[in-house]
Amino acid sequence: MYKVSELSRRDFINVADGMRLGPVKDLHIDPHTGRVTALVLRGNRKYWGVLGLGGDVVVPWERIRKVGADAVLVELEPVRR
Repeated sequence: MYKVSELSRRDFINVADGMRLGPVKDLHIDPHTGRVTALVLRGNRKYWGVLGLGGDVVVPWERIRKVGADAVLVELEPVRR
C-alpha cells in the first residue's frame, strides 16, 4: 500500500521513452470500489503556464510497472512535448 504523499516525492518515468513525467497532481478513484484507477501527473508548464503548454498526463493504474524507492516506472505511449 502506498500513500499519495509518498508517491508525490518520487519521479515518474515513462519506460517507453525515458521521459520524466511530473509529480502527482490528483487521483481518479472508482466510487463503487474505492480503488485508485489512475494517477494524474502535473505536466510541464513552460513560460509560467502563460502559453498553456504541457498538459497533465493521466496514468491508468494498470500501466504502472514498478514502484521503487526513488522512482515509479510507467509504460505509456511516448508523450509529445
